[in-house]
Formats: sequence, structure tokens, C-alpha cells
Amino acid sequence: MRRLSSNTFGNSVIAAVTLVALACGAWLLRSGAATHAPPQPSAAEARGGPADPRSAPALPPSPPDRVRIPSIRVDAPLTGLGLTPTGSLDVPPAERENLAGWYEAGTTPGERGTAIVAGHVDNADGPSVFYRLGALKKGSTVEVDRRDGGTAVFSVDSVEVYDAKDFPDEKVYGAAKRPELRVITCGGSYSRATGYQGNVVVFAHLTDSR
Repeated sequence: MRRLSSNTFGNSVIAAVTLVALACGAWLLRSGAATHAPPQPSAAEARGGPADPRSAPALPPSPPDRVRIPSIRVDAPLTGLGLTPTGSLDVPPAERENLAGWYEAGTTPGERGTAIVAGHVDNADGPSVFYRLGALKKGSTVEVDRRDGGTAVFSVDSVEVYDAKDFPDEKVYGAAKRPELRVITCGGSYSRATGYQGNVVVFAHLTDSR
């Protein structure tokens, strides 16, 4: 996870350049077993070719309550996340393994712009909500239940992994002309001393609502 500044660009958030600990590899560090490592996205799932032109009309702002990713068996409540006093994005409580968060000072999922959802890959006891995020495939569906009673349905454009030192801040957090979603957890290379050295990022855009 990246540190976020309070500056906005359109309906999106531009990230700063420092890393935020998101329980990156807590379970692996404790168990000492790299065989427990979560899946990482393959090169085939990276963005390639022209962007998918399909896009549903933007929805009015409404806080999200739940995220579902059926293909990797994610079905989790969402909690609002703010910024810490140092300007970093806060994180869900690590002990609640099936809880994700969204940046509530930014775009709401389904609204025009870039919405941010984040969650832990693991905690000290085992896998957490986005443990299988790196196994997600292009074309998969991400559904977000909204407080207005509707559901925003997103199609996955790519699943990518970045080292912290090469994290493309504007690509991930930059402004979007259509409703887009980023789902983020820890990933990349792993060190027993410090945990994961980067992030898995899912890029998706709104293709339906109900």
C-alpha cells in the first residue's frame, strides 16, 4: 500500500512515494514458510492492447458497504479509511481478516473517477481478505454493494504487481474520465526480514449496475 497525499486531481488521489505497512507477509514471517506465499499475477494479466471501450454510465456518489469478487471467493464488508497524521492511508484492523477498506475522502465506487479499495494479504494467523488477489484474471467481475441499494459491477482490465521503488503512482491513483476501481494489497518479491516489497494492483472499470 502507498502513502496518499490529501491533494486531489479531478476525482482521484495522487500518491506520494513512501511505503505503508499493510501487514505485508505477517503470517509468512511468523511461520517462516515461503510455501505459504499468495499467488502473484502473471505477465499475461498485465495491461496490453487497447482499453476496453465498454463502460456503464457513472453512478451518483454513494458509500460502498461490501465488495465481492466471485472468481477468487471474496465476499467482504467495507470500512471507510482515512489518512493517518503522517498522510498515509489508514488500513483495516489486521485482526479482522475478512474486512476490506475504501478511501472515503476520494471517489465512491461507481462514481466518475478512480475509487480505491485496499485490504490485507494476511495477518499473523493466516490469509486475509485479499490473499488470492494475485490470482484474479482479466475479464473477471468485481461487485460493490452501495449504501443506496445498488450494486456497481466492474470488469477487470489488468492485474499487475509493482515493487515499491517502481510504483506508478499516477497510473494507479490518477484521474479517470470514466468510473474506475483499484483494488490493492501487498505483493511482489518477499523478504523474511521485511515481508513483501511491493503491491498487487487490480485495475477495473464500471461495466454494469443494478
